Amino acid sequence: MMSTAIVCEKRIYNEVVTSHHHTHGQFLFPLHGSMDLKTDNHKIKLTPENCFYLAPYTDHVFHSVERNEFLVLDIPERMLPEKTGDMYENMDESWSAVKYLLMEEVKNAENPAALGNLTNYIANKIRTATPPSIEYINKNFRQQLNLETLAQIENYHPSYYSKWFKKQTGKSVKEYINKLRREEAEYMLTVTDWSVTRIAGEMDFENISSFTRWFVKNTGVTPHIFRELKKW
Repeated sequence: MMSTAIVCEKRIYNEVVTSHHHTHGQFLFPLHGSMDLKTDNHKIKLTPENCFYLAPYTDHVFHSVERNEFLVLDIPERMLPEKTGDMYENMDESWSAVKYLLMEEVKNAENPAALGNLTNYIANKIRTATPPSIEYINKNFRQQLNLETLAQIENYHPSYYSKWFKKQTGKSVKEYINKLRREEAEYMLTVTDWSVTRIAGEMDFENISSFTRWFVKNTGVTPHIFRELKKW
């Protein structure tokens, strides 16, 4: 069932190994004791030295074999940034202050507006996750990438993926990849003494001619001229 309300309360967890996911985001602040928690990206023993954010629809397995108490904040999906990712945070001064303020709200439950404002503040601290296909591009942009492969990573149809990508980045897929490739080529021409032929190979071009045509199209000058200009 989808949660549409903010819930902030203390909870106790037991030794029964439980596996599920929520439609809402959830912050876990250990007050005492610990919890064994496993997601696709984390396998941790959550103790009072840390806090943890579970993004909506994150499958997780958890249990606790010792006495414990947790402060839990359930955040409706409508209040969250798009594509949030799990967060495992140290209880530094900032997060300790957040926990203190939430504890005060638990004591003064008659003021839902204050809890709403605090939850909005916390939601703005949540990092958004880089979508898998964009992460893939960022790691593999030197290679020749195709739209079909990228769309498949997100399980989207290529035509929809193009629109989705533009909304995510403000650029078309081609523009985004070209920018990364151009910046990398410019970097190698500036800081290395590699030949243009080697740089063309590093950027996965078949030959120096195709690399030069691409570079001129994207920068207005040849690789050799660009390198000479950067020497001045």
